[in-house]
Amino acid sequence: MPKFRPYLAVYIIVRQQQSILLLQRKNTGFDDGKWSLPAGHVEEGESALTAAVREAEEEIGIVIPPSALKLIYTLHRKSDERTYIDLWFEAKRFDGVPVNKEPNKCAGLMWSNAQNLPENTQEYVKRALKDMQTNGYGSLGLT
Repeated sequence: MPKFRPYLAVYIIVRQQQSILLLQRKNTGFDDGKWSLPAGHVEEGESALTAAVREAEEEIGIVIPPSALKLIYTLHRKSDERTYIDLWFEAKRFDGVPVNKEPNKCAGLMWSNAQNLPENTQEYVKRALKDMQTNGYGSLGLT
């Protein structure tokens, strides 16, 4: 039997007072039109922390020192045929002003109250943001 190899992804929660930064997905083939967080896959040989720093710069043009990222939640989820382990980091500080650096994959950015997310926010993102207030781990679609 082959070894189980989940995909590893990182999510970055960028806060401005009571709001968090959301990106609207487009042309990705997955949940296009829905709001999500800056996020991406961890590349071969890359640490999750390094991936979070890289994704923040690539997607929204901000620089986050690794020491300013805090791991606050882990989500183990099944999505279609793939299984993911998602690591959710919160940026305690960052340099720069968020801008849409990937207009081919992102329709726009917006600040939203984490307690009142847009209706078309990815369901697992909504659930994770709610769950992380009381838990450090969640699971979706797995037994």
